Amino acid sequence: MPVSKETLIELYRTMLKIRLFEERVAEIYWEGKSPVFNIAADPIPGEMHLYIGEEAVATGVCAHLRPDDMVAGTHRSHGHYIAKGGDLKKLMAELFGKKTGLCQGKGGHMHLFDANLHFGCGGIIGAGIPHAVGAALAFKMQGKDNVAVSFFGDGAANIGAFHESLNLAAIWKLPVVFIVEDNLYAISVPKSKSTAVKSNAERAAAYGMPGVLVDGMDVMAVYEAAGEAIARARRGEGPSLIECLCYRYKGHFEGDPQLYKPEGEEEEWRKKDPIPNFRAKLIKEGILTEEEAAKIQAEVKALVDEAEKFARESPWPEPEEALKHVFL
Repeated sequence: MPVSKETLIELYRTMLKIRLFEERVAEIYWEGKSPVFNIAADPIPGEMHLYIGEEAVATGVCAHLRPDDMVAGTHRSHGHYIAKGGDLKKLMAELFGKKTGLCQGKGGHMHLFDANLHFGCGGIIGAGIPHAVGAALAFKMQGKDNVAVSFFGDGAANIGAFHESLNLAAIWKLPVVFIVEDNLYAISVPKSKSTAVKSNAERAAAYGMPGVLVDGMDVMAVYEAAGEAIARARRGEGPSLIECLCYRYKGHFEGDPQLYKPEGEEEEWRKKDPIPNFRAKLIKEGILTEEEAAKIQAEVKALVDEAEKFARESPWPEPEEALKHVFL
């Protein structure tokens, strides 16, 4: 089925929104940390895992989801949240630890939650996989056509919860889609050193579900594969596994020296950057003009600037609120 002009432009806008947000966060993160750490001038505390380079995956998948569909993210989930339609102001404020953040400043960048979007993520590797299966079970028991999606990395595909979740989802034909974001490394360990099969998509056959490997740097390839899997889940035909081959242009965390990356590898993957390549494609096909693309760039930058201003000006939580909303 042909994809509308509006959808194509929205895919581009979403990828750009993720990229510009993450690039700005990368700049802000180092304030007060370099060259001499200064906690008083350190707006974003803790670690930081950025999604730069992988934007096509979250964008292509979430374009098919409704607000009431569930997404279970990872420790690198700013992109997933933004692609699901998340609020940039609340997201930025949460990274700053401010009261106006998604979790009132208590979750930080790895523990984002938005009940209105049925979105959650956490820092435990692979923890979101069974959560998505649980949500899918609830949807099925309630007779709804909602879908749950679990994003996780190639390293997480080697933990027990991955295999248990796929097996259970297949047995009960649950409406869940498993998305493996294969960015070549589990922190610093190459997949070739940790995974016996060439592609995690091959593992789907062992659980009686469709499995496909797609180019995760091509938003349309992801969009098409995810569309089929999500439609299948909505029809009650069970789970699917999609492995998206992609690349993160930043380290596992901010400050990662990335000594494990071979020389020249990133330069080759930069040629596959999903955003400028998709922009060029849309212009070539007459979907966008240079002027329209520049306007989108300016509009998205303004949204990111607005989110930053909101976060910087927002109040800190009061100390006595530390244990509020916490289960003991």
